[in-house]
Amino acid sequence: MRRALLFALALFSLPALASELKPFSASYTADWKQLPVSGSAERSLQALDDGRWELSFEASMLVAGLSEKSTFRIDKGAFLPLTYRFQRNGLGKGKVIEQDFDWDAKHVTGSDRGNPLRVPLNRGLQDKSTYQIVLQHDAASGKKSMSYQVIDGDEIETYDFRVLGEESVRTKAGLIDAIKVERVRDPTQSKRKTILWFAKDWGYLLVRLHQVEKDGKEYQIMLKEGTVDGKPVEGRRE
Repeated sequence: MRRALLFALALFSLPALASELKPFSASYTADWKQLPVSGSAERSLQALDDGRWELSFEASMLVAGLSEKSTFRIDKGAFLPLTYRFQRNGLGKGKVIEQDFDWDAKHVTGSDRGNPLRVPLNRGLQDKSTYQIVLQHDAASGKKSMSYQVIDGDEIETYDFRVLGEESVRTKAGLIDAIKVERVRDPTQSKRKTILWFAKDWGYLLVRLHQVEKDGKEYQIMLKEGTVDGKPVEGRRE
């Protein structure tokens, strides 16, 4: 469940201007197939006064909870993360991660579960939250395969995705036309599977995520309600 919640943060070609980004907020139901209860999740993107943007995610299920927040800016068409904060509690050991991106000195500093962190910073590197915004816009631009360099602990990992096609998703907000995207993994290295659906008519907002863990357990989040650029998300009614 931890990895599924992280990935749901809940996550577009790189926008040329910050004005192309549209603020959004969305709430989701979160279901763990092996548990008889449901949780909830909230995801939002908002513009800050100084030209930065803030992407946040909150999720809770039973006594477990996590929060993830990133700030970033757009510079000459490049998407630059600035800060990343993550906190998890109630799922075994707690976890706290702090990352600060210094684009002048070209390094990332911070801490990961109490261990000091320092990683070289190259243009294009994303944190574990901001890459999802890039994915969202890459899907909107019509790309069929995408690859991102993401800082994970003290390592840089490559996250690959491919578009599977279009599909309608039945949500509490109505029937929504979506682009279906799959995380590409080496089957000899991982049995984990992740599929995401982005709403075509609503800024490619994440409307559904389905994840199968390596032990076969399944997790899903589904859009309950949301707004994009101040407009309520409304799907077709049947």
